[in-house]
Amino acid sequence: MRGCLWVSSCLLVLCAFVIGSSSLDLSGKAPGKGKLLYMTLTKGYHHESVEPSKQILAAIGEKSGAFEVTDTEDVGDFTRENLKKYDAVMFNTTGELPMTDEEKDALVEFLRSGHGFVGVHSATDTFYQWETYNDIIGGYFNGHPWHQLVTVEVVDANSKLVGFLGKSFQITDEIYQISDFKADTSQVLLKLDPESVDLKKSGVQKRYYGWPVAWTRMFGKGRVYYNSLGHEVAVWNDPRYQKMLLNGIKWVLREGD
Repeated sequence: MRGCLWVSSCLLVLCAFVIGSSSLDLSGKAPGKGKLLYMTLTKGYHHESVEPSKQILAAIGEKSGAFEVTDTEDVGDFTRENLKKYDAVMFNTTGELPMTDEEKDALVEFLRSGHGFVGVHSATDTFYQWETYNDIIGGYFNGHPWHQLVTVEVVDANSKLVGFLGKSFQITDEIYQISDFKADTSQVLLKLDPESVDLKKSGVQKRYYGWPVAWTRMFGKGRVYYNSLGHEVAVWNDPRYQKMLLNGIKWVLREGD
C-alpha cells in the first residue's frame, strides 16, 4: 500500500512538472505577447512617417495580440542586459547610429542567439560603415529613382508572409534600389515589376537580382525580415502593408511555427 502511495505521489509531481514546463518557452519565459524594441533614431533623412508609425505599429500589436512595442531613439538601450527584455528589435532608421562597439556586439549576440530583426524602409539606409550590419539586413539603399504608383510582384505565392497578396499588387510609394544585396543567402518575397517604371530614368541601376522589395534571411539562429516600403504615411495606413508587417514580425518571433 505504501508503495502504491509513493508511486502515485511521484506521478503527481511528474505531471505537475510537465504541465509547468509546457507553459515556458525554450528561454524559460512564460508564453505571451512578443516584446519588440522599435528603434527610430535617424542620423540622416528623417521620414514624416516615422512618428505615426509608432502608433500604427502599437495598434497592430495590440489588435493582433501578437506583440507589445517599446519605442526608443536611445542607442543605450542596446546593452546585453536590456536586450534580455525583448524577443526582437525593429529598425526604422537612417545614417550611422552612434552605437559603441559594446552595443553593436550586444545586438549581434542577441540576433545570433535566435532573436529576431525587422527592418523597414530606411533601415537599409543605415550603418554603411559597419560591415556586419549588411550581414544582418542583407543589402544597402542605393537611391530611389521612382516615387510613384508601381506594380510589385509576389515572388513566393506560397509564402505565409506575402501569399495573401496574390500574384502582384499596386502601391504608390518611394521605391528603393538595393546595392550589395546578399541574394544567395536571402529569400526574396517581393520585387518590383520593371515594366511598371521607366528604366531609362536618371539614377537607375540595373543589377542581376533586379529590385527586391522585401526579403527574409537568417543571421546566426536569428530570423531577419526586411520590407523597403513605408516612406508614405498612406502606406503605413494601408491594411496590406500592416498585414505584411504583422506576418513578418510574427515570423521573426517564431509565432505559429
